[in-house]
Amino acid sequence: MRFFKKLRAGSGALAVAAMLAVTTAGPAGAITGDYAKDNEHPFVGLIVFYDSTGGFNHRCSGSLLTPTVFLTAGHCTAGALSARVYFQQDAGVDWSPQTGIDPDTGYPSICAAGTEGTQCATSHEMYNYGYTTIDAVPETKDAGLVILDQPIALSEYGQLAAAGTLDSLASKRGQQETAFTSSGFGISDANPAAGETSFRERLMAQSKLTNLNSASTDGYNVQTNGNGNGNGGTCTADSGGPLFYGTAGSNTITGITSFNHNRYCNGTNFSYRTDRQDVIDWIQANTTKEEFGQIVFSPAS
Repeated sequence: MRFFKKLRAGSGALAVAAMLAVTTAGPAGAITGDYAKDNEHPFVGLIVFYDSTGGFNHRCSGSLLTPTVFLTAGHCTAGALSARVYFQQDAGVDWSPQTGIDPDTGYPSICAAGTEGTQCATSHEMYNYGYTTIDAVPETKDAGLVILDQPIALSEYGQLAAAGTLDSLASKRGQQETAFTSSGFGISDANPAAGETSFRERLMAQSKLTNLNSASTDGYNVQTNGNGNGNGGTCTADSGGPLFYGTAGSNTITGITSFNHNRYCNGTNFSYRTDRQDVIDWIQANTTKEEFGQIVFSPAS
């Protein structure tokens, strides 16, 4: 898969969540750098969260693990009362600032006619693993679950890595050659001078493993680097999206896009690890026996 930089013109980003009152870190967002349209992962969705009045509050990305279980970030679900998920690759590309809606998908306020239960679903049930603030790094508990009101039938779903899948990489020689792939609907250029560019479509990019045992990771997060030719990172609105173990064809989720160390999305990314038994146990505790039984786990390599 060839990664390339510009797909179509577009600007005017929508914030994922309110930026936290810190200068060293903030919730992560969209795919940046050498990215490509992501037609490989139809289960990665664009999720919109609503406030108590039903109005737009913020948007994130996430992964459908079963027809009804959608995995995202804890900082995305925290405080939200309802949500809607779009699974079209170009979910918000034609969003109009004049009408406030994408005429093809209904983003961000409705499901377009004929798409509810096929490419779009609502939710009134969601869970936060315990995320409170980015100041809790490295253990932010940045995992969230959204249970869909309408099941979405797809040919494939995201697969969770088995507990401990990444542990052996912490001391592996040449770990910087280990590939990961991020997918999401976020901002693709955060330039302090020129503003932000958002396509609101599903993009993906490859990155390399940097660290599993630093002060910012310490076994809870995985740090990757998306700088350099052929690589890319994450930015605002990619929050909650999957970090796949491997190149573009992988469906094995090992992390949830969580935070960056600056708001300009310079390619250094941190994802909250899902290959930990306590996270898997939390997912099981907040899904039915039938729902959890439908989740596919990839064996540790």
